[in-house]
Amino acid sequence: MKPVDRHLADILAAVRPLAPLEVEIEAALGAVLAEDVASPVPLPPFDNSAMDGYAVRAEDVAAAPVTLPVIGDVAAGDGGLNALGPGLVTRIMTGAPLPAGADAVVPVEWTDGGTARVRIDRPAPSGNAIRRAGEDVRAGDVVLREGARIGPAQVGILAGVGRRRVLVRPRPRVVVLSTGAELAEPGTPLGAGRIWESNSFMLAAAVREAGAEGFRAGSVTDDPKEFMDTLDAQLLRADAVITSGGVSMGAYEPVKEALSPLGTVTFEKVAMQPGMPQGFGVVGPDRVPIFTLPGNPVSSFVSFVLFVKPALRAMQGLPAGPPPAVRATTTAPLRSPAGKRSYLRAVLAGETVAPVTRQGSHQLAALAGANALIVVPEDVTSLPEGAEVEVIPL
Repeated sequence: MKPVDRHLADILAAVRPLAPLEVEIEAALGAVLAEDVASPVPLPPFDNSAMDGYAVRAEDVAAAPVTLPVIGDVAAGDGGLNALGPGLVTRIMTGAPLPAGADAVVPVEWTDGGTARVRIDRPAPSGNAIRRAGEDVRAGDVVLREGARIGPAQVGILAGVGRRRVLVRPRPRVVVLSTGAELAEPGTPLGAGRIWESNSFMLAAAVREAGAEGFRAGSVTDDPKEFMDTLDAQLLRADAVITSGGVSMGAYEPVKEALSPLGTVTFEKVAMQPGMPQGFGVVGPDRVPIFTLPGNPVSSFVSFVLFVKPALRAMQGLPAGPPPAVRATTTAPLRSPAGKRSYLRAVLAGETVAPVTRQGSHQLAALAGANALIVVPEDVTSLPEGAEVEVIPL
């Protein structure tokens, strides 16, 4: 059987980052930046007030309490030329430009709120409640580096430095397709021998959680021609394809039957449990990567975590490799088959991890109650309670 690490390495060697494209910043959320972004101006671009209050000369209020004349108002967005002489104050609003001659702002809470004359009860040191030009960003500073994932704060700074469009690596468009004559769409009645289809919903959600765009293509029966017709129709909108089911060693394996003759998809046994039957390759004229995962839901999900999620990161130009892991102490003994790396569903709490009681690859409810995978190496068949283990948080 093929080692897990080699299978991941082969996948990462085959996938390529998506070509960058320029988008409006409203459409950039979740994408990965494909350029460095610098600010053309300092931020803030001018000295301004951090609070509603009064612009003053610090020396004029050093002997507070004092009462001084108010010579005017400065509001946020005021583009006029305002200046302040000795012994005078100007009422000022948050974000308004500081008048020339002022070197401090007295918060309105320190005053009687006067509009013609104001009593100031506390001294304000030079620089008080003032946002200095360039204290956040200097002109020419890089505010975002290539490779940054764009979240709400990143969208904010892009707008804050005046960008309307930005160059990004887009979120991969991933089509998810399940196979099996036994599958019924959720919400429809169940006939004899049928089950409600869950894998495509789970995998499309996992794709979206990984920062890509997931599209369900529903399910097909065990007919290889139907599978191939559906796949061909979906390739027009796909940067990658995930299938579940139809890759094992028995009869009625439509994915294997349809793709094996192409010679561009390899089906292998990977030394892992759950998820031993795996397939990967490329399809269509654009050589779209395809991940053919096993049909049991836990096997399919674990395979996504180990192989598909790192590949999606690579397609977005992000560092990619095995999923991050931590160390914890197991609260129960563990067993694992010889020669296979086991991924046991578990609940991680602080520095301890408890395996769930149901470890079958079909037991989706147990997976839904887990938040981690315990990793048991290929050469280990048992571990006692209290052993330190590697854990992949989900």
